[in-house]
Amino acid sequence: MRLLIADVRAGAGTPSLTDVVRTMRVVRLGQGVDRTGRLAEEALARTFDACRDYAAQCREHGVTRVRFVATSATRDAANRQVFVDGVRDILGVEPEVISGTDEASLSFAGALSVLDPGQPLPALVVDLGGGSTEFVLGDRDGVRASLSTDVGCVRMTERHLADDPPSQAQIAAAGTDIDAAIDAAAGVVPLGDTATVIGVAGTITTVTAHALGLDRYDADAIHGADLPIERLRASADALLHASRDQRAAMPFMHPGRVDVIGAGALIWSRILEHVATVSGTVRTAVTSEHDILDGIALSVPDGTGGTPGRAVQR
Repeated sequence: MRLLIADVRAGAGTPSLTDVVRTMRVVRLGQGVDRTGRLAEEALARTFDACRDYAAQCREHGVTRVRFVATSATRDAANRQVFVDGVRDILGVEPEVISGTDEASLSFAGALSVLDPGQPLPALVVDLGGGSTEFVLGDRDGVRASLSTDVGCVRMTERHLADDPPSQAQIAAAGTDIDAAIDAAAGVVPLGDTATVIGVAGTITTVTAHALGLDRYDADAIHGADLPIERLRASADALLHASRDQRAAMPFMHPGRVDVIGAGALIWSRILEHVATVSGTVRTAVTSEHDILDGIALSVPDGTGGTPGRAVQR
């Protein structure tokens, strides 16, 4: 569960953001949703606790406009109204349970807002979450094609990767699901047209931290890193085959990612392999710390048709 408080400034072109607070708490809202179709009570309790913390930070920083966006886990949950009511009671805004298409568009807008102008286009933005992964291809004129697929680090861990470390049979079963999702994405999004790959969200930034050999999580070093695909795949493979204790000891690893990073790394590795093969030219991938949060912040009106002001996004 993530928070961005930013000053949003409108100009002659695209509005720009100045971060005030950018933070994250792993609440595992998608815990068990793939199996039960419902949000677990303990997951809701963790989420509402984070909401109360974020509400306090909003008050502290004088937030004037709020948009709260919820994605895959709440789309899939039969009891999502409990979540909606709880968030509204705490934050005073109705959480928007957005579609996969909207999620993809917001992620693309956020990633492209800080892309180096020298990077070739079109860009494929891959947003790898807990319950879903979005594939979005586009350029400065906007999104050309997108698809949200039901593979994510939490979903694949719970469905397939039961052992520590996972067995080859479990990895193969997860790979079958992942490859099917990539094939579905390729049926809608022309992955072969990709000129630049941009990966966003915590799984991908963590794989990049491993590839960079960081002795701590350093967002400045991770953001904009343009690394060879084979180097990223080697790090993904190392994370997938590490034991839980080995992953927990990695200095850049967020405690909330220890149990699910292996599945996320496998998803990222398979996507990179596929795009490199079908494009014939893509040999590196860019990691961005700017993503759906930035897209959401840029989408918040100020009540007069513009976007200046201070906004908080989730």
